[in-house]
Amino acid sequence: MTEIYFLIVAFLLVLAVFDLFVGVSNDAVNFLNSAIGAKVAKFRTVLFVASIGILIGAVMSAGMMDVARHGIMRPENYSFEEVMTIFLAVMVTDVVILDVFNTLGLPTSTTVSLVFELLGGTFVLAMLKMHADPSLTIYDLLNSDKALSVIIAIFVSVAIAFFFGVIVQWISRIIFTFNYKKHLRYTIAIFGGIAFTSLSYFIFITGIGTSPYISEAARTWIESNTTMLMVVFFIGFTVIMEVLHLLHVNVFKLIVLAGTFALAMAFAGNDLVNFIGVPLAGLDSMQDFLANGNGNFDTFMMTSLMSSAKSPLLYLVLAGIVMIIAMTTSKKAQNVVKTSVDLSRQDEGDEMFGSSRVARSVVRATQDMGEAIAKIMPKRLLGWIDKRFNKEEAILADGAAFDEVRASVNLVLAAMLIIFGTNYKLPLSTTYVTFMVAMGSSLADRAWSRESAVFRVTGVISVIGGWFVTAGVAFATCAIVCAMMHFGGIVVMIAFMALDIYLLWRSNRQFAKKQKEEKKDDVFQLMMRTRDKEIVWDLLSKHVARTQSYVTKFALEQFNRIIDGISNENRKELRHCGSALKEEQSQLKKFRRKELLAMRRIPAPIAIERNTWFHLGANSNQQFMYCLKRMLEPVKEHVDNNFNPLPQEYIDEFEGTRRKINELMNHTEQMISTNRYDLYQETLNIADECKDELSVMRKHVIDIMYRDNNANLKVSLLYLNILQESQEFLSIMRHQLRAARKFLDDNRQ
Repeated sequence: MTEIYFLIVAFLLVLAVFDLFVGVSNDAVNFLNSAIGAKVAKFRTVLFVASIGILIGAVMSAGMMDVARHGIMRPENYSFEEVMTIFLAVMVTDVVILDVFNTLGLPTSTTVSLVFELLGGTFVLAMLKMHADPSLTIYDLLNSDKALSVIIAIFVSVAIAFFFGVIVQWISRIIFTFNYKKHLRYTIAIFGGIAFTSLSYFIFITGIGTSPYISEAARTWIESNTTMLMVVFFIGFTVIMEVLHLLHVNVFKLIVLAGTFALAMAFAGNDLVNFIGVPLAGLDSMQDFLANGNGNFDTFMMTSLMSSAKSPLLYLVLAGIVMIIAMTTSKKAQNVVKTSVDLSRQDEGDEMFGSSRVARSVVRATQDMGEAIAKIMPKRLLGWIDKRFNKEEAILADGAAFDEVRASVNLVLAAMLIIFGTNYKLPLSTTYVTFMVAMGSSLADRAWSRESAVFRVTGVISVIGGWFVTAGVAFATCAIVCAMMHFGGIVVMIAFMALDIYLLWRSNRQFAKKQKEEKKDDVFQLMMRTRDKEIVWDLLSKHVARTQSYVTKFALEQFNRIIDGISNENRKELRHCGSALKEEQSQLKKFRRKELLAMRRIPAPIAIERNTWFHLGANSNQQFMYCLKRMLEPVKEHVDNNFNPLPQEYIDEFEGTRRKINELMNHTEQMISTNRYDLYQETLNIADECKDELSVMRKHVIDIMYRDNNANLKVSLLYLNILQESQEFLSIMRHQLRAARKFLDDNRQ
């Protein structure tokens, strides 16, 4: 029996490594998004600074390990067997939940997942123990006061972080404006002094000052002289910042890099417990049981977990190294960082989220409130504020999502808010704080324009909703898993370990496949980064040509799929066709929005001149999908219901026309992709002839229906629909070819 628990502890330690990878993949957004979004340094430099912070934070994190040991449960009333069941259920649940969120590209909270998993597992065992022993109460088994304070702090931090993000960024922008380099002479020293003083307090007072590796005398001296230290820090840093500014050093860049270091250190110090706290608590439990348990798995109580954790330095250093490796190599980490940066981006761009009814209501209500306030305020004051928020003067690095002022505010404010949570010994969610500060600062910066606000609000609601889903799913899943392990014993535990390994393997395989299949839209990214309108026009032409060329090939492929599906009565092929059309229709909406954003960035005369042809081409892309859907739906219904097959004479009759349609579509695709329209008029003439042939064929079918007195009416009507939609298919092809030629060909007649 002891060997089984050795296996469980070993599995917990292995899962700790996996948890470090998936957890850091999710939480890297906390300290990377500001530096990456503002492009303050090369990506490798940002990673190096963050890596140092992680390593130091990991070494200083030992004090937070107590949350996993006795922050939620009261271990003195749980046996070794029960504690190991809870720990295993927590880790099995945690790795899978975090991996799902990473794969979806949504930032979630490792703190929330850990707290609610511990709460779920402990709660279900507490209920079972109280049922077996009525003398026990919930207060004997669950540290309810501590759990409640943690939960309240986590969710209240959402509103607090957003509110202060709006206020502080609005004040900062009023002071610096978007053309901030002109307003640094008298302000940058004070701003830098406040920023570095806050970060110093964060790093030295709450980080190193609470570390178990400094002497008690030094800790006492720091606590007694904190106020004096802060005054000295502020005066010293203010002077240093002014000197550096006079020497033409970019102070904002220093603040962002220092903030990245501080938040990375806070993340490791505050959140490391989320990844290895439970496995290390399991290891300590095993060691205590082997020393004192005498083989009594179900009666030996885990009073030893009431003491503070004494995590070996080697474990903490190794955990820090694993976190650094995960941060620098994980594609999922980059996916999550992209979500946060995109939602706080200053300019419009490819919006990851669509529109929702709630978001539209919020945006309308906010606009109405803003208009009401504007009517009350003096016009002169409004005009002055608008000048301070002139986004046309924004200074953005090449490819940056926002400027260095906002990046500095994000990092310093997030660090200050986390200080308060850490001072009260709460495992505050760094994800919630940093994400909501970034969203608040982007709102204050007027990054959410009327063109993008509804998409950004939808994204924020989706992320926040995901956080609450995390809490509910973590609690319920862990409770169920823990109950099954309690009743099923070792067999169920081993089964869940195997299931966990399989799910992780499948998830990573699917994500790798998805990443390989997805082609990054490099052309669009270049369009959004460059400020040269002529270059944007050249890139837009390529983007439109690529889109229309692909749609032509795709439409022809699905057309042939439908015809083959009805000819061979292939239900599977028709179902796949329906799924492909639905997915492509969604992609075309995104492409149209991207290209429309780029149209606003090209020279105005060209935009006005080509606007009609752009929209005609985009509409033709969508019309292909609508036409094919109209053709597919009756065909699919016909085949699904096993109605009479299409007569062979109809199949043979249509085959010649089908070949012509294939040739015409191939010619069209070739002309659009090469931007050479030598066969333009000839293709249109052949298309008209083909449409006339289809009209003759339709009349022939109608004559047969009259002659046969409605015999085989269903199949004849189906064939008529195919002929009708084939004519429409050719008409759309003509519109698309004309639109592409007018939009793309500079030498058109």
